[in-house]
Amino acid sequence: MRAILLFIFAGIVVGSSFAGAVNRLPAFKPERWVNSAPLTAEALRGKVVLVDFWEYTCINWIRTLPFIKAWNRDYAALGLVVVGVHAPEFEFGKQAENIDRGIRDHGLTYPIAIDNQFAIWRALGNDAWPAKYLFDGDGRLVKRWAGEGRYDEIESEIRRLLVAANTHVQLPAVSHEATVFARTGPPSYAGITNETYVGADRREPGGITLEGDWRTERQYIELRKGTGKILLPFTAGEVNLVMQPGPSGSAAVTVLLDGKPVGDGRGAAVMNTVLARLSTPVGSGLMLCCGRA
Repeated sequence: MRAILLFIFAGIVVGSSFAGAVNRLPAFKPERWVNSAPLTAEALRGKVVLVDFWEYTCINWIRTLPFIKAWNRDYAALGLVVVGVHAPEFEFGKQAENIDRGIRDHGLTYPIAIDNQFAIWRALGNDAWPAKYLFDGDGRLVKRWAGEGRYDEIESEIRRLLVAANTHVQLPAVSHEATVFARTGPPSYAGITNETYVGADRREPGGITLEGDWRTERQYIELRKGTGKILLPFTAGEVNLVMQPGPSGSAAVTVLLDGKPVGDGRGAAVMNTVLARLSTPVGSGLMLCCGRA
């Protein structure tokens, strides 16, 4: 097996603030648009705009996606415009074919701005994946949310602004997704293993143990030859890994939990104990194995 591994991810960030953010909808100057003709602040006047900063391998963002899709589904025809701003966390996330595959795999149909140069990110003073900025019909920033959670609050604000923009609008019932979240609340991540990077730039001592002939770069590690092992002690319900194969375009990865086959707890990408048909790159939405949270 020869594969490049970038980071192992677990954890959650929740917050809401205006820190560092501008107070007006900025000019959108992305590298390109997907699912839409170019959008401008002027063209969006009168619309409620939800700007969602995302990265297609980010598990924190992936967990927010059902709610974003629900808002686009329920409110797009009533004056809401969801704009997904893809800003890459890693170099491979700048490649058009990877981003476009991520858009297809995640089933995104709303406008996507590709922000490889972080122009929109800087314009809004953003500092997190995921982060959501909600603007009213006059283009004023109403609220910012960083990380996961508060979906019922976000939907409530969307509904309020839609009515403010059009007093005659007939809103549907609150989405099923937000209703369930309001009833159950966010999951607890107390004691869960934190996000762990394997590259030299952000690796924390003791987070992982490597066995074999590995080359360590700033953003990733690469198995140079033979068989290698990555040992991760963790407390979590799942482990997610971002990977890509070497020059051959394929790699086989064996996944074990406490030295044994994962069994029925494995994610959809793991067949028995082997992660099959690994292609460039596998996102962190991939569930490699289950542990004991």
